[in-house]
Amino acid sequence: MFPMLTRFLNSGQQTIRAARYIGQGFMITLSHANRLPVTIQYPYEKLITSERFRGRIHFEFDKCIACEVCVRVCPIDLPVVDWKLQTDIRKKRLLNYSIDFGICIFCGNCVEYCPTNCLSMSEEYELSTYNRHELNYNQIALGRLPVSIIEDYTIRTISSNLP
Repeated sequence: MFPMLTRFLNSGQQTIRAARYIGQGFMITLSHANRLPVTIQYPYEKLITSERFRGRIHFEFDKCIACEVCVRVCPIDLPVVDWKLQTDIRKKRLLNYSIDFGICIFCGNCVEYCPTNCLSMSEEYELSTYNRHELNYNQIALGRLPVSIIEDYTIRTISSNLP
């Protein structure tokens, strides 16, 4: 008789323990119900990037002296610099400058080591296309000023320093 009673008491204790665990899990679920959503509605809401964000590279054609330092410090030898030596003044003249963002790893070495500061990182991060050849930017596309997210009135900006 006693073994049957102890089994009954053990099953009762196990039932109470299981109910306690379910209650604890339910309390955790309820505590998360009051939190704000973490996800953002991307096309209509965009995060404001930090100051050190490494986005699309901006290029100023007039400042470039065709020294090719950017090519030498790039881990994948990415920037393509075409220049012509002007023999009368012994100076390089830049003809073409291009970067393929499909290959670029956005390390920022080219910007850091450029002696004339003709390269800079912008806050633009929307570079996706349907054709990979559209990611090859020449000096005209690189010289285009990036559109600031803050100035676009159709987009609600969200600070990236969320609690």
